[in-house]
Amino acid sequence: MDEQQLIGRLAQLRTEHRDLDAAIDALAFAGQPDQLQLARLKKRKLRLKDEIAVVEDQLIPDIIA
Repeated sequence: MDEQQLIGRLAQLRTEHRDLDAAIDALAFAGQPDQLQLARLKKRKLRLKDEIAVVEDQLIPDIIA
């Protein structure tokens, strides 16, 4: 993947992460939240966070001090 593709993928992942955050908040404040669905959304959010970190690492060159 070239740098432009990585930047686009990073933006997409961050948007999905924010959307999941909003969905988790909405579900958590519902009358009786579905705990299984809430757990699945949180797990997906954590996977996205990890994927964001991988893409960011690919964008930032290694600097040897």
